Amino acid sequence: MSLHTALATALAAAPPPPVAPTEGTNPMMVLMFQLVMIGAIVYFLLIRPQRKERQRHQEMLTKLARGDRVVTNGGIVGQIVHAGESELTIKTAENTRIVIDRSYVARKITVG
Repeated sequence: MSLHTALATALAAAPPPPVAPTEGTNPMMVLMFQLVMIGAIVYFLLIRPQRKERQRHQEMLTKLARGDRVVTNGGIVGQIVHAGESELTIKTAENTRIVIDRSYVARKITVG
């Protein structure tokens, strides 16, 4: 019998070493860490950018004044002729004026 076969036979006959419990690894803590990381990723990729965009849009709405050209959510393009607290009157053509709610302005058009 060669040394190689004797060693292989001895290892096969030996009982497996006892599995020691791992110290400090609680499966619940690993799960909680993963959930916190997923929550952070969702916050920084979805919630935070939407919040910043909503805040920027709200600031734009409060700064609208007479003479600004705007586009509504419905696609109507016009120039503000009167700005109230919650309503805007926009001129869309020579003799056409429309009263809209301030919150329905999609964006301000900058010329230049």
